[in-house]
Amino acid sequence: MRHRNSGSKLGRQPAHRRATLRNLVTNVIEHERIQTTITRAKAARPLVERMITLGKRDTLATRRRAAAFLMTPSATQKLFADIAPRFSDRAGGYTRIIHVGFRLGDGASLAILELLGSKLRKKERKKDDAPDSGQPRETEEMKEATSDKN
Repeated sequence: MRHRNSGSKLGRQPAHRRATLRNLVTNVIEHERIQTTITRAKAARPLVERMITLGKRDTLATRRRAAAFLMTPSATQKLFADIAPRFSDRAGGYTRIIHVGFRLGDGASLAILELLGSKLRKKERKKDDAPDSGQPRETEEMKEATSDKN
Protein backbone atom coordinates (compact mmCIF):
# COMPACT_ATOMS: atom_id res chain seq x y z
CA MET A 1 0.00 0.00 0.00
CA ARG A 2 1.18 3.51 -0.82
CA HIS A 3 -0.54 5.36 1.98
CA ARG A 4 0.97 8.80 2.61
CA ASN A 5 3.65 8.27 -0.05
CA SER A 6 3.08 11.24 -2.31
CA GLY A 7 5.27 12.35 -5.17
CA SER A 8 7.05 10.39 -7.85
CA LYS A 9 10.50 8.86 -7.50
CA LEU A 10 11.18 9.42 -11.22
CA GLY A 11 13.23 6.21 -11.36
CA ARG A 12 16.23 7.87 -9.69
CA GLN A 13 18.17 7.84 -6.48
CA PRO A 14 17.32 10.73 -4.11
CA ALA A 15 20.36 12.88 -4.97
CA HIS A 16 19.84 12.42 -8.71
CA ARG A 17 16.11 13.12 -8.33
CA ARG A 18 16.83 16.35 -6.47
CA ALA A 19 19.33 17.45 -9.12
CA THR A 20 16.83 16.67 -11.91
CA LEU A 21 14.09 18.68 -10.23
CA ARG A 22 16.44 21.60 -9.49
CA ASN A 23 17.45 21.69 -13.16
CA LEU A 24 13.81 21.58 -14.30
CA VAL A 25 12.84 24.43 -11.95
CA THR A 26 15.83 26.51 -13.03
CA ASN A 27 14.97 26.01 -16.69
CA VAL A 28 11.31 26.93 -16.17
CA ILE A 29 12.36 30.16 -14.47
CA GLU A 30 14.96 31.01 -17.12
CA HIS A 31 12.92 30.10 -20.22
CA GLU A 32 9.37 30.36 -18.79
CA ARG A 33 8.39 27.26 -20.78
CA ILE A 34 9.92 23.78 -21.03
CA GLN A 35 8.92 20.53 -22.66
CA THR A 36 9.35 17.41 -20.54
CA THR A 37 7.49 14.26 -19.60
CA ILE A 38 4.17 14.58 -17.79
CA THR A 39 5.53 12.87 -14.67
CA ARG A 40 8.48 15.26 -14.41
CA ALA A 41 6.24 18.26 -15.05
CA LYS A 42 3.88 17.20 -12.26
CA ALA A 43 6.82 16.66 -9.91
CA ALA A 44 8.44 20.03 -10.72
CA ARG A 45 5.27 22.13 -10.63
CA PRO A 46 4.98 22.52 -6.82
CA LEU A 47 8.67 23.41 -6.60
CA VAL A 48 8.32 26.12 -9.26
CA GLU A 49 5.34 27.56 -7.42
CA ARG A 50 7.26 27.52 -4.13
CA MET A 51 10.14 29.43 -5.72
CA ILE A 52 7.74 32.08 -7.05
CA THR A 53 6.18 32.40 -3.60
CA LEU A 54 9.67 32.92 -2.15
CA GLY A 55 10.29 35.57 -4.79
CA LYS A 56 7.16 37.45 -3.80
CA ARG A 57 8.48 37.97 -0.25
CA ASP A 58 11.85 39.34 -1.43
CA THR A 59 13.91 39.41 1.73
CA LEU A 60 17.56 38.52 2.13
CA ALA A 61 16.59 35.15 3.62
CA THR A 62 14.27 34.27 0.74
CA ARG A 63 16.89 35.33 -1.79
CA ARG A 64 19.40 33.01 -0.13
CA ARG A 65 16.91 30.12 -0.02
CA ALA A 66 16.09 30.57 -3.71
CA ALA A 67 19.77 30.89 -4.64
CA ALA A 68 20.53 27.69 -2.73
CA PHE A 69 17.93 25.79 -4.74
CA LEU A 70 18.28 27.31 -8.21
CA MET A 71 21.29 26.30 -10.27
CA THR A 72 22.29 29.66 -11.78
CA PRO A 73 22.54 33.18 -10.36
CA SER A 74 20.79 34.54 -13.46
CA ALA A 75 17.72 32.41 -12.65
CA THR A 76 17.64 33.83 -9.12
CA GLN A 77 17.93 37.35 -10.44
CA LYS A 78 15.16 36.82 -13.00
CA LEU A 79 12.91 35.26 -10.35
CA PHE A 80 13.11 38.28 -8.05
CA ALA A 81 13.28 40.99 -10.73
CA ASP A 82 10.79 39.81 -13.37
CA ILE A 83 8.70 36.79 -12.44
CA ALA A 84 7.72 37.40 -8.80
CA PRO A 85 6.47 40.98 -9.40
CA ARG A 86 4.36 39.69 -12.29
CA PHE A 87 2.50 37.37 -9.90
CA SER A 88 2.38 39.75 -6.92
CA ASP A 89 -1.43 39.97 -6.94
CA ARG A 90 -2.01 36.25 -7.60
CA ALA A 91 -2.42 33.80 -4.70
CA GLY A 92 -0.94 30.67 -6.25
CA GLY A 93 -1.46 28.74 -9.46
CA TYR A 94 1.41 30.32 -11.36
CA THR A 95 2.05 27.42 -13.77
CA ARG A 96 0.18 25.42 -16.38
CA ILE A 97 0.78 21.89 -17.71
CA ILE A 98 -0.27 21.25 -21.31
CA HIS A 99 -0.24 17.72 -22.70
CA VAL A 100 1.41 17.72 -26.14
CA GLY A 101 1.56 14.11 -27.28
CA PHE A 102 4.13 11.36 -27.24
CA ARG A 103 7.91 11.27 -27.69
CA LEU A 104 9.03 9.55 -30.87
CA GLY A 105 11.84 7.47 -29.38
CA ASP A 106 10.07 5.71 -26.53
CA GLY A 107 6.46 6.87 -26.65
CA ALA A 108 6.62 8.73 -23.33
CA SER A 109 3.81 11.23 -22.72
CA LEU A 110 5.11 14.77 -23.14
CA ALA A 111 3.90 18.00 -21.59
CA ILE A 112 4.78 21.66 -21.62
CA LEU A 113 5.30 23.21 -18.19
CA GLU A 114 4.96 26.97 -18.49
CA LEU A 115 4.41 30.05 -16.39
CA LEU A 116 1.10 31.81 -16.88
CA GLY A 117 1.41 34.84 -19.10
CA SER A 118 4.56 33.68 -20.86
CA LYS A 119 4.82 34.76 -24.47
CA LEU A 120 5.44 32.23 -27.20
CA ARG A 121 8.54 33.31 -29.08
CA LYS A 122 8.86 31.80 -32.53
CA LYS A 123 12.32 30.80 -33.63
CA GLU A 124 13.72 32.84 -36.47
CA ARG A 125 14.37 30.91 -39.63
CA LYS A 126 17.76 31.15 -41.24
CA LYS A 127 17.75 33.10 -44.48
CA ASP A 128 18.96 31.11 -47.46
CA ASP A 129 20.96 32.82 -50.20
CA ALA A 130 19.07 31.08 -52.98
CA PRO A 131 15.46 29.95 -52.89
CA ASP A 132 14.91 26.23 -52.46
CA SER A 133 14.44 24.76 -55.94
CA GLY A 134 14.07 21.16 -54.81
CA GLN A 135 17.60 20.33 -55.93
CA PRO A 136 20.27 19.41 -53.37
CA ARG A 137 22.79 22.14 -52.71
CA GLU A 138 26.20 21.91 -54.23
CA THR A 139 28.85 21.79 -51.51
CA GLU A 140 32.51 22.77 -51.78
CA GLU A 141 33.52 19.10 -51.97
CA MET A 142 31.13 18.54 -54.87
CA LYS A 143 32.54 21.58 -56.69
CA GLU A 144 36.10 20.31 -56.24
CA ALA A 145 35.14 16.84 -57.43
CA THR A 146 33.53 18.21 -60.62
CA SER A 147 36.46 20.57 -61.30
CA ASP A 148 38.94 17.65 -60.95
CA LYS A 149 37.11 15.70 -63.63
CA ASN A 150 37.39 18.53 -66.18
